[in-house]
Amino acid sequence: MDPLLSGSDYNQLRAFLAVGETLSFSRAAERLGVSPSALSQLVRGFEERVGVRLLNRTTRSVALTDAGENLFRRVQPAVSELGDAIGQVRQYRERPAGIVRVHSFRAAAERYIEPMLADFARDFPDVVLDITLDDTVVDLVAGGFDAAIRIGEVIDRDMVAVRLGPDLRQIAVASPGYLDLHGRPAHPRDLVDHRCIRWRWPGHVMPYAWEFFGNGSWFEVAVDGPLIFNDKEMVLRATLRGIGIGFCVEDSVAGHIAAGALVPLLEEWSAAFPGRFLCYPRQRQMAPALRAFLDAVRAVDSRTDDKTDARPEQEDRHRP
Repeated sequence: MDPLLSGSDYNQLRAFLAVGETLSFSRAAERLGVSPSALSQLVRGFEERVGVRLLNRTTRSVALTDAGENLFRRVQPAVSELGDAIGQVRQYRERPAGIVRVHSFRAAAERYIEPMLADFARDFPDVVLDITLDDTVVDLVAGGFDAAIRIGEVIDRDMVAVRLGPDLRQIAVASPGYLDLHGRPAHPRDLVDHRCIRWRWPGHVMPYAWEFFGNGSWFEVAVDGPLIFNDKEMVLRATLRGIGIGFCVEDSVAGHIAAGALVPLLEEWSAAFPGRFLCYPRQRQMAPALRAFLDAVRAVDSRTDDKTDARPEQEDRHRP
């Protein structure tokens, strides 16, 4: 920025513009809330800074010089626009407005974001929710996101994390038809002899190794099978079709288990892990639009029947 517009020089520019608009030192001084003598000093200092006389003064009148007229005509609209822009930003303190950029795992969005969208759009018409749905673990700050919903084990430690719902667990499931043909595994290591529907974290090369808990610690099983997806919904659909054994978050398959379409397997080795969290970067001043979104999501969570103890704001916890 030009050094003439830094520090106290901006006050000198405002003083010049006020005189240029009113062509009166007394009226300009009243508008700015300063004395006429102080205003005169500001304008004189500005003229010394630019090195050009900008105003012609007599005891009865004030007029812009050619240089002053040219400067006033070019600068006044820009300063007015700047004032309007600052005024609009200040309105953000008073009412929720603007864009809230959210990143969410798909299943979490279906559970916690989709139910609040209609009411949120009605109650906050000046807020735009820009929602990205995928299972990629992104850097929220670098990606320009204001908030995210993800599982506890992939939350950065410098984020504020608010629990949504209970702990989760993943379980192996298969259709009755698959089990009739291939039998039922008795131990997680038996999965290496089965056709498994694998899933890969978006952005990763290798498929996710299935995790189980036994003898006080977690262990992994590198399964094999005919299909690899980067979408968990496709894993579930292929499992329902009897193509192989799937490994799914329990609450996403509970309805299919109750209906008899899927059979849970190896449940004694399926332990709970930190569930879903609403997270956002630490900040001293939170935009009202972001606060409105966070409150709306937490309101959905408070209506969830299977909700466990949820502390208002807590540090993220990771799977042991």
